[in-house]
Amino acid sequence: MFLRIALAAQTVALLLQAVTAGLLLSSPGGRTAHSATAIAVAVTVLLHLVAALLTRQRGLILSAVAMLVMTLAQMALGIAHMKALHVPLGVLMFGASLLRFSRAWPAGRATTASA
Repeated sequence: MFLRIALAAQTVALLLQAVTAGLLLSSPGGRTAHSATAIAVAVTVLLHLVAALLTRQRGLILSAVAMLVMTLAQMALGIAHMKALHVPLGVLMFGASLLRFSRAWPAGRATTASA
């Protein structure tokens, strides 16, 4: 359950990061919001890593480490104003987080009607 919560928080933080990226491009106050959500992404990625470590499952740990590496690269690219790499990496991170979240959430049980 902790892993699901961590993945949900990470995915929401990454979505908010995309929203604030739009604010950054369209309003003067967008930089502050984008910086704040960058911190939220870093915190939730670390939370995801802790949750993955608690599961002791290699695949989950590796995906959490990969997300941490992408986050660090994303922060470095953002600070360096390398938008041509920063934006696509952000999209990749959101997609990867959404995919990982969807795999962590159990599928609903299908009920079969007897005919």
